[in-house]
This record gives sequence, structure tokens and C-alpha cells, in this order.
Amino acid sequence: MLPTIVLVGRPNVGKSTLFNRLTKSRDALVADLPGLTRDRHYGRGIGASKPYLVIDTGGFEPTAESGILKEMAKQTLLAIDEADVIIFLVDGRAGLTPQEFIIADKLRKAQRPVLLAVNKTEGMNKAVVAADFHELGLGDPLSISSAHGEGVKDIVELALEHFPEPEIDETKTNDKIPRIAIVGRPNVGKSTLVNALLGEDRVIAFDEPGTTRDSIEIDLEKNGKRYTIIDTAGVRKRGRVFEAIEKFSVVKTMQAIEDANVAILVVDAQEGITEQDAHVAAYILDSGRALVVAINKWDGLKEDERDWIKREIDRKLIFLDFAKFHYISALRKKGLPELLSSVDDAFKAAMTKLPTPQLTRVLTDAIAQHQPPITRGIRPKLRYAHQGGMNPPIVVIHGTHIDGIKDSYKRYLEGVFRKTFQLTGTPLRVQFNQGENPFAEPEKRKSGEGIVSMRRRKTAQRAELKAKKDAENKKR
Repeated sequence: MLPTIVLVGRPNVGKSTLFNRLTKSRDALVADLPGLTRDRHYGRGIGASKPYLVIDTGGFEPTAESGILKEMAKQTLLAIDEADVIIFLVDGRAGLTPQEFIIADKLRKAQRPVLLAVNKTEGMNKAVVAADFHELGLGDPLSISSAHGEGVKDIVELALEHFPEPEIDETKTNDKIPRIAIVGRPNVGKSTLVNALLGEDRVIAFDEPGTTRDSIEIDLEKNGKRYTIIDTAGVRKRGRVFEAIEKFSVVKTMQAIEDANVAILVVDAQEGITEQDAHVAAYILDSGRALVVAINKWDGLKEDERDWIKREIDRKLIFLDFAKFHYISALRKKGLPELLSSVDDAFKAAMTKLPTPQLTRVLTDAIAQHQPPITRGIRPKLRYAHQGGMNPPIVVIHGTHIDGIKDSYKRYLEGVFRKTFQLTGTPLRVQFNQGENPFAEPEKRKSGEGIVSMRRRKTAQRAELKAKKDAENKKR
């Protein structure tokens, strides 16, 4: 097991900035706004003498009695329970606050090693700034700057000095673990679904739109299989996104979709299929990600309302005919095994390998059943196919006069390949590659301009050969 360092402190003292520096990433959102981080955020520490895990937490308000602040405090306390070492961050420019005495008392009761880090001390007399924080009774304060990296490596090495070199299981690190992004509009139950899959309150699920602001990656092992679940912020209509923080949250969600192998689109059955649901689904499709659709809060509908929702799905999400739809209740944990089974199928389809000989045979059979239509007096000729990529699967077809192929015929070929190879749950892309003419000028090969001249040359060669044979016959 890797040693775990947990970053704790009141809001806006620089915990997420330090997390990003320790992980050499931009995984945690950073802005000059208190309470930006809400959930536990895990990362792999980089650059120290030993590997370790680091956990970013939300601003710690231990006296909060209700609302989102209380939920954030719960998440911080859970992180403290997982800690091997705690780095307690305070703001050197703001000075010592009464709230930090309460936090210090909580940390002493946790019985974990605590290092007191006085942040934001760049350009200041570090000894003078740190002097006030001796009053917390947590040992010598260590002056650092998360933003500039001053003193960061020293405090990490100090945190890790008593831990042995961990043994890393290479068999696990080499596995291909599916990355699953949970996406959808705000307040449709994404975080509730994540907690239901994990079997614990891992992320804050609160009856307030916009509770999740960052993309949180969580490892999951279920039925002997390992996954990485990514809880994302809700995506509103573009015109309704006003706060800068929310704009960053949407960007992080889009990045999570791009980085995922499979996306679970969560839809609120009680609100119906909205235009924004279709927009998010279209973005997933454009990104080429495998997809499973979860119609959440299904248990709260009457029979006639369920029939109406199914008609709405057929009408508004018809372009997702390749994906499986599941009617679930994340709150009551209904329908989750089937949902995860469809995720496995979608991941398998997205990563499948398509043999070239078999692809070409399927292409030949498809052409025999339905030839590409003639365009401008010429029928396109499709010769062979091979796989051009995975996640999504890409089929590259080589031929001539491919510029005359209609989109309808392209969709026909996509359907044939999807049915033959049973590619359920993933988009499939068909690309056409114009065959080059070896007799054409180099600059004309891509455009196909040398095809006509090649035909004329062959005709002239045949005529010349025939004339020679006729002359020889006359001599005889």
C-alpha cells in the first residue's frame, strides 16, 4: 500500500493548488473562491523519493450543522480516517484564525501525524509569518508556497521519511482498466449513482443543482473487475452558465468524456427527455465514446408516465440506437447490475479488434447485396477494408471514386459492420480512402486526376500491341 497524505485546512488556503503541484496535474479546479473543492480528490504524488497518494479535501468547517458545508466536513473527516500523514494548511497572509484552533483540536483527536504548513509565504519573512502558528500546538510550522513550489518538496519528504519503500504490483498496473464517466444535467442523480455503485457515500449527493463542481476519479472493484469511475459536474445549457467556476466545471466534464472509454448518460425520468440531454448525448457521440443511458428515478413514475417517457426516448434520442437503455433507481440501487453489465459490453465493443480479411469479406457481401449508387455516370468501387483505430472502432475502406458515395450508403455499411461484429454500445466510424493511381503525376494522385490518363495510356498500349500482331500475321 502507498502512504497517503491528506491535505486539510479551512476554505481558500491553497489546498487544491498544492494538490496540483504534488500530482503535477491540473486535476483540481483552482480559483480565488472559498469552497470550490467539495469532494475528496485522489491523486498520485510525483517527484518525491517514494511514491505516495495525496487526497485533496474541501474547506473544513467542523462546526457546520447543516447544508452543503456539513456534507463537505463529512468528506474531510472520511479522508482524515484514511490518512497516514496529514498536512494542515494555513494561510500565512491571513494569519491565525479561531476556526483553525477548532480544526487543530479535531486533528489531534484523529491520532495521525500532522505537519503544519504555512502557505502563501513567498516574498515574506518566513520566520516572522510562521511565529503566530506555534500557538496551535502542532509542532514547528513549515513555511511553503503552493503556487511557487517553495518548500513543497521538503515538507513531502518529511511526511514520507518514516515509510518504507512500497512494493508495486506490476500485474495490476499493466491491466487495461475501463474509465467510466458519469455525465448529465445538474441534479439528475449522478453522484447518487456513483455512491450506489461504490456502496458508500464517497461523493457528496445533495438536493441542490451544481453540488459537484470538479471531476472526481474513483477506483471501483466489482465482481472481480476493476473500473475507474469519474463523477462529473452537471452540464447546463450554454446560455445559462453564468459563473466562471461553472464554466470551468463544464470544461472539466467535457475533458472527462474525452478521457473516458465509456460514458453513462444519466437522465431524470421525472423531468423527461430535455433538449440538453440530447446535446450532451450528441457530444458523447461526436467524441466517439461508448455509451450506456441510465433513465434514473424510474421508480417514482406511474405506468402511463413510463410509457410517455419511452415514446420521448424514441423521438428525441433516436440517434442513440446503438446504445443500451436502462431504467434504474440510483437511490434504491435498482437496475445497477444490468447497467454495469452493459458498460462491460460497450467497453468490449469499443476496444474490439477487427481482422482485415473478415472486414473485407463483410464489405464484399454488403456490396453484393446493395451496390453504391452511380454518381455522375460512375459507380464507386470499394476494394478492401481494414481497421483504423479503436474507441471508437474505425473501419477504413479503400476504393476509387469515393467522393460520389452518399451518406445514406455510408450509414448502410456502418449498420452491416455493427450487426456482423455485434458492436453494441459504441459508435462506429467508416472512413473512405481514395486509391492512388501509380501512373499519375505525384501531385495528381490524391485528387484522382491521373485515372483518366491511365485509362487512355492502357488503351493506346493495347492498340499498339494489336497493330504489331496484325503486321506479323501479314508477313507470314
